[in-house]
Amino acid sequence: MNDFAKTYSAMMEQGAAMLRAFNPALETFKPQGMEAMFPTMPRDWMEAMFGNAFNPDGLDAKTRLMITLAGLVAQGSMAEPQIKVTVRHLVEAGASQKEIAEVIYQMSMLGGLPAMNRALELAQGVFAETDKEEGGA
Repeated sequence: MNDFAKTYSAMMEQGAAMLRAFNPALETFKPQGMEAMFPTMPRDWMEAMFGNAFNPDGLDAKTRLMITLAGLVAQGSMAEPQIKVTVRHLVEAGASQKEIAEVIYQMSMLGGLPAMNRALELAQGVFAETDKEEGGA
């Protein structure tokens, strides 16, 4: 670990310790409805932040988000809110439901079947929400 990484890690731990001291319940706080308030970033923002900003000739936003989803699925239930937001972003980036499901299926070998099943349930919930939003718009 380099000096910057050590400093950053120490800073994050200090912040977490302060948070626990102020209010221990905040350590595991997950705001309800966060996905509804901030459902997704516009496609142009995603391209700028996750696509062409890092390497103009590199991966596009959709591919980067698929890689992100794969990592989150492998983490399992610890990443449920992040899985939902990433699936929403993938839909916005133009990924099909079949492509998203394929990424989740692939991760069953690393995250296990329970993690895969839960991620598929979360994705289906997001698909239902986005279908309803598109139908109601």
